[in-house]
Amino acid sequence: MNISDAFVGLDCTATGERYDPGHVGRSDADAPLDPVYDLDAVDSLPTDPDSMWDYDALLPVPAERAVSAGEGATPLLDADELAADLGVEAVCLKDEGRNPTGSILDRGLSVAATMAQVHGADLLALAAPGDAGQSAAAYAGRMDADCYAYLPSRAPFPNKAMVNVHGADMRVIGGRYPDALDALESDLQREWYSLQAFTTPYRHDGAKTLAYEVAAARDWTAPDAAVVAVGTGETLVGVARGFRDLVELGLTERMPRCYAVQPEGCAPVVDAHEEGTAVSAVEYPDTICGELEIPDPPGGEMALDAIESTGGDAVAVSDDDLLESAVALTQRLGTEVGAVGGAAAAGAWALAERDALSDDDTVLLLNADAGVKTADVLRSHLMGQGV
Repeated sequence: MNISDAFVGLDCTATGERYDPGHVGRSDADAPLDPVYDLDAVDSLPTDPDSMWDYDALLPVPAERAVSAGEGATPLLDADELAADLGVEAVCLKDEGRNPTGSILDRGLSVAATMAQVHGADLLALAAPGDAGQSAAAYAGRMDADCYAYLPSRAPFPNKAMVNVHGADMRVIGGRYPDALDALESDLQREWYSLQAFTTPYRHDGAKTLAYEVAAARDWTAPDAAVVAVGTGETLVGVARGFRDLVELGLTERMPRCYAVQPEGCAPVVDAHEEGTAVSAVEYPDTICGELEIPDPPGGEMALDAIESTGGDAVAVSDDDLLESAVALTQRLGTEVGAVGGAAAAGAWALAERDALSDDDTVLLLNADAGVKTADVLRSHLMGQGV
């Protein structure tokens, strides 16, 4: 398969059983698989990457085999005014809106598409609330494979438009994300290679490269806290995994506390953390931020473990607060923060109010996608304020 030297297999998150690197899909226990790497085989990591694939020592294949459009190496911005508001030492914002299709999901979809190509797939498919469909279409086009993207009718117009522009076959399904997922599983008759988060193990595997970049930019010093908006769970799981790798490699001394943020109208991970239970589906999800409206997150339990194993927490925020936070950060920093990044920022404010953040903390915030993805929602929020 020409895999990376350090990639040794895939572990079942339910049973611990080790699967061969060539395995496709979930485990025999119908649980997510987690890529495993031999860290002793890794000599060093770059301090100034030009792409996330510069970290191919901890990715499943060498960079020369990657289906890549130059994702990663995104800016890490200082947010001094926000740090002062929160009462912390520093806030750094990782601007993932600068990725090829304007989303952090490009990291994971690049790796997932690469492995689809390694496995000889010629038809890729997924259901997505928006960003992942656009990203999958882009990478499928780059590898010259067919792609079906099932999106709910409420997905943002820019996502729908660019799925078609990238050449994928789009199916718009009335309703919300679960309706699109149901349609994919019932309607698509051809055999396909799934790019669904936690069906492919490689989406959260790609997300971990963000942690490598953040630590490298800070002279291999991890932040004290990482505040991440959670939908499927892949971003939080990946970021926690990345920092854990760095600790085990001896490049950083500590793990940041991981904080999950979800909208009040769809907060299954927050609910489970607060109640001390397993993650269960939200019966009636309702939030303006469609990317985070995942009522039954496939990576929910892994996200919960990331929170609890790092001494973190979980917080729910209102739609108004996440939109206001996105607008405020956009105006302060000049970079365009989307609704998902706004949720992370609103979560940081909520955490500060409950004294979860200390005055000597450095806090990492993720702007998960570009503001242009949800420009109409942000503009409507301003209009509601008479702006």
